[in-house]
Amino acid sequence: MRKTRVIPVLLLKGRGLVKTTRFKNPIYVGDPINVVRILNEKEIDELMILDIAATSDNREPDFDYISLIASECFMPLCYGGGIRNISDIEKILKAGVEKTAINTQTIERPDLIREASTIYGSQSIVAAIDIKTNRAGKPYVAKTAGQVKLTDIDPAKHVREMVNLGAGEIFFNSVDRDGTAEGYDLKLLNKICNSVSVPMIASGGAGCIEDFLSATKAGASAVAAGSMFVFHGKYKAVLINYPDSAILDELLP
Repeated sequence: MRKTRVIPVLLLKGRGLVKTTRFKNPIYVGDPINVVRILNEKEIDELMILDIAATSDNREPDFDYISLIASECFMPLCYGGGIRNISDIEKILKAGVEKTAINTQTIERPDLIREASTIYGSQSIVAAIDIKTNRAGKPYVAKTAGQVKLTDIDPAKHVREMVNLGAGEIFFNSVDRDGTAEGYDLKLLNKICNSVSVPMIASGGAGCIEDFLSATKAGASAVAAGSMFVFHGKYKAVLINYPDSAILDELLP
């Protein structure tokens, strides 16, 4: 039986879905409810929805809309975006979401990870880490609220800190590979996977299902993608899709 989860990542902006390239130039791809219903029919493993505007707009998550989306999901759902405190996490979990992905606060208020995992269990808390290389090619954790800003934080050290604080899973996302279909950053992914024991979700750069296999060989427990599941063909026509489960079962561990 396949253990590797294959996770579509949908980017929410307002109440529409978009797809970015290197975290820029969002392209509208559809209505969230319609897309969730299509993915239900395809019996996907898990779904991640990230509100990419909540933090930059300095607003809380849209709890009513999250609840509506969750009510339509027949698969496990993880939500991230605009989460600032325990109250936000409580409302999201009560809305029917299984996991919360915390990003900006892992940098600005890392103790939120400890507090949340103590109250709700580490299985409900995903530390989402955006990583970008500088001009010299060295990777650092990036703050991505509104615009991408490099920090001086080493990714492997940051991930270890999040696990020590109680994060049950790490969402590893490459800014440089986002939307490019150039494949995951396997070297960095392998380094980070080897530094911690919790499940690692690889994201940023998948262009084909063979990239999923490469990520698992690098140590990822799950693979995530955006463009692969919302675009089709070289002209990037919007088409919500997901690989046949028999193909995934044959390819992935």
